[in-house]
Amino acid sequence: MRRIRVSPDGREIRDLVAGLPPGRFVLGLSGSPGVGKSTLAADLASAYGAPVVPMDGFHRPNAELIVMGRLDAKGAPDTFDAEGYAELLRRLRGGVNGGEVWAPAFDHRLPDPVADAIAVPGTAGLVVTEGNYLLLDEARWRAAYDACDAVWHLVTDDQVRTERLVRRHHDSGKDPRFAREWVARVDQPNADQVEAAAHRADLVLDLGEWSGRIEGPAPDGGA
Repeated sequence: MRRIRVSPDGREIRDLVAGLPPGRFVLGLSGSPGVGKSTLAADLASAYGAPVVPMDGFHRPNAELIVMGRLDAKGAPDTFDAEGYAELLRRLRGGVNGGEVWAPAFDHRLPDPVADAIAVPGTAGLVVTEGNYLLLDEARWRAAYDACDAVWHLVTDDQVRTERLVRRHHDSGKDPRFAREWVARVDQPNADQVEAAAHRADLVLDLGEWSGRIEGPAPDGGA
């Protein structure tokens, strides 16, 4: 499996996007919680005008998780509507000029996803989706993987990733001690599952040295 260490200016990412075929291309970004999927997706959106559809929009509502007895495990693979996510990705892959598609969004400060919050125009070429579990080798997650044209797996320093998660949980309202306990009890076991499936990715991007921004003009093509 090809592995690329991304430079601070993100030149390798620019080259990869420039090499994508024209027309509708659904690019998946996988990786452990806190690795930087949302950061890279947002930068691809800024540099290339690519709509971003997050897996987090398919969190099951808290009321459903309570019935399942899984509210305390929110973020684990079974706490997502993987089938609904795969169906949306199949619609997105339908091609340019296939009509506008609306996707749900998720705000970590709110308990449930927000329906029909993200518009994906039919004219969009590159469409980015990011989610922890795109590479899991389970039937319902394989359907999401199969609906992507390519999946890039992201990695970075584990300590950096863990501290990002603690800050994220704290910023969403969790007590600092509880935030760290949540990372150890919920997020890390999820991360272990994600990394065990990394071999299924089309390539691995090491973001350990990346500045968090794709610098310079975006080349033509891929979007």
